[in-house]
Amino acid sequence: MGIPSFSVSMHLVLLSILISLSIRGEAAEYRYHICSNQTTFSPNSTYQSNLNNLLSFLNTNSTREAGFYNTTVGQTQIPENTVYGLFLCRGDLATIECQDCVSTSTKEVVQLYCPEEKEAVIWYDECMLRYSNRSFFSIMEDEPSKILWNLLDITEPNRFIQLAAKTLSDLVPLAAANASSGAKRFGTKETKFTDSQTLYNLVQCLPDLSSFDCNRCLREAITNLSTAFGGKRGGRVLNPSCNVRYEVFAFYHVQAVPAPGPGPKGKGKSSKVIAIVIAVTIASSVVLVILLCCFRRRRARMKSNDINEENSQKSDSLLNYHAASEITTIESFQFDFGTIEVATNKFSDDNKIGEGGFGKVYKGVLPEGKEVAVKRFSMKSLQGLEEFKNEVILIAKLQHKNLVRLLGCGIEGEEKLLVYEFMPNKSLDNFIFDSKRRSQLDWKTYYSIISGIARGLLYLHEDSRLRIIHRDLKPSNVLLDHNMVAKISDFGMARIFSENQNIANTKRVVGTYGYMAPEYAMEGLFSVKSDVFSFGVILLEIISGKRSSGFYLTEHSQTLLAYAWRLWNEDKVIEFVDNFLMESALPEPKHPAFSVAKFMSTDEISVNELSISTIVPK
Repeated sequence: MGIPSFSVSMHLVLLSILISLSIRGEAAEYRYHICSNQTTFSPNSTYQSNLNNLLSFLNTNSTREAGFYNTTVGQTQIPENTVYGLFLCRGDLATIECQDCVSTSTKEVVQLYCPEEKEAVIWYDECMLRYSNRSFFSIMEDEPSKILWNLLDITEPNRFIQLAAKTLSDLVPLAAANASSGAKRFGTKETKFTDSQTLYNLVQCLPDLSSFDCNRCLREAITNLSTAFGGKRGGRVLNPSCNVRYEVFAFYHVQAVPAPGPGPKGKGKSSKVIAIVIAVTIASSVVLVILLCCFRRRRARMKSNDINEENSQKSDSLLNYHAASEITTIESFQFDFGTIEVATNKFSDDNKIGEGGFGKVYKGVLPEGKEVAVKRFSMKSLQGLEEFKNEVILIAKLQHKNLVRLLGCGIEGEEKLLVYEFMPNKSLDNFIFDSKRRSQLDWKTYYSIISGIARGLLYLHEDSRLRIIHRDLKPSNVLLDHNMVAKISDFGMARIFSENQNIANTKRVVGTYGYMAPEYAMEGLFSVKSDVFSFGVILLEIISGKRSSGFYLTEHSQTLLAYAWRLWNEDKVIEFVDNFLMESALPEPKHPAFSVAKFMSTDEISVNELSISTIVPK
């Protein structure tokens, strides 16, 4: 007899996670943050309590139509405990989009970025959030400021930046003069750069600024952007009081241009009815067109068998070149080698927290007291430089709460360093394969970790601008922060897919046996399914507490996957589940398509029936 608590299949659990994520829509896209380390607060202090209340008030008021709200929490008679804060959403957003971004920012700013600083400002694509222990309302402040660039170059850079600067400047009077009550100090404009390329431009000020201050803030930002221009096809300036941005793709909701001329007279009510009917018809048509396009695109993806590794490698090399060039031009992204050497006590073994195929990882403490993890690439590794460039471009460009955050890099001679946020709870394998530490976590925590990995994979495969295949997903590459939030790490072996590419082929199979999908291990074929297979193996390891790699029953010559399936068929699934999880409801697993070991005969598995398709939640 089966166990009632295993009535829901594991496949459905994963699918439900993916569906819920796709229904919810894309998460707010983090871009940058600045925390003032000059003033900090103590845990459980009055300031922390006031800050928590402030963030709650901002979140509650995120449904305001203006997309802006500021408030103060605390007694002005006790200034050291008073907190001033505000949020500003991009002017074209719908209320629900603004609400989602503010909700994300109020959580992440203290949990991930500024846990104890009294002053902070954080920017997302969709909104910004700021708070401080001093009043800054209605005051124009252009510092701290940050310029961010698109990685790709543009043709005719001189003409391009002149057009961008002029278009942005044309928008300034619109935003600065918009001073009516509740108005948004916001403007967008599209201009043609070439017959096939449109330039999209945006400017925005805080609504509580005066027209004069808004004008001054925007024009200074445009000047700084023009001065620092390095031939990139996109750029933006972020500062506390205003922001400007240009791109060659539509990064905001483009408004349809209304038809000119007055409407007919004397037909007010009927005209409104007709307008509504037309609007509904147009909206319905747009939805149908979008659905049709999505369907045809999925069909095209499923039929795509055009595998060309040479082109893929050229694409990767081009992106790597742009990334390396970009990073060397951004001073704030670089770490001085001497600083890192001091932070890690000259890479002392006492500070070593990990070791992989391409080098060692050390814990470090920067001069301001911030803990970091430093990945030092081995000078003996032939793959070192390529892996270094690969990891830099991917993590620098990708931003998600379930991906490890790259803080910077360092290059000096043959030395190559990557500096990450520090993960105090190390990696997932330290918990699931250690009997003492494993029992410290309950099923709820493990389920949260599983969901975090799924969210990170969904972002890599579908929601980021690049489609990324990790190719080495395993518990040791899933790091855990102080709140046990899962973060996927180690992108040295990852590959970039083009927009319409589904699968790729490689003669160099990299990764870890036990987590590789059969088609990848045997034929060199990899796709998003390769990562999903690895994810499924991790699920089995979490449930059983046993390692997939190196797990074999001598009398049966079975892998962990085959062992799990045999127990399921024999109605002995209870033997697979770790004892401490038995009190929790766990899902029912599905039959694995394949299981793969490091060595196997061709008689065991036939790859002729293998099919590769894109996974689409239904």
